[in-house]
Amino acid sequence: MAGRGGFEQSQRFGTTAAAWIPTPQDQRDANTLDLLGNPSVDEIRLTSRPESASTARRLTLAVLRLWQLPHLGETCELLVSELVGNAVRHTGARTFGLRMLRRRGWIRVEVRDPSRGLPCLLPVRELDISGRGLFLIDKLSDRWGVDLLPRGKTTWFELRVVDR
Repeated sequence: MAGRGGFEQSQRFGTTAAAWIPTPQDQRDANTLDLLGNPSVDEIRLTSRPESASTARRLTLAVLRLWQLPHLGETCELLVSELVGNAVRHTGARTFGLRMLRRRGWIRVEVRDPSRGLPCLLPVRELDISGRGLFLIDKLSDRWGVDLLPRGKTTWFELRVVDR
């Protein structure tokens, strides 16, 4: 009998074993990562255009499902959009890099661009129509920051993960 999450219970030699069966979403994720690259393996270079936020979100969600962390999808999707939006709007770069890292208890999403201009967390007022990106990152992530590089910077956020 097929279960949720692409797992099936099978009876073999008197024991029960869980066998992984790929779902259609697993196949779409694999196709996305094969086509665009896997930001959990190498930094993925994207063009500095507003449409790249959609690509970054797709890659982020695919990696989270690969890591079996789909419950972090909505938050990561929003936060990566904000990082990408800042890189596209404020750096003047032609491309930027997306990278995702996982270590025990944490995931980290990084956007690297060639500008050394630091992002600034500004106070947000109720009627503001822009300028909420870093405010959201500050409120929704567990940690965030900027690492200056010899040529550019990496802006990142981290979310705590309960390892099972």
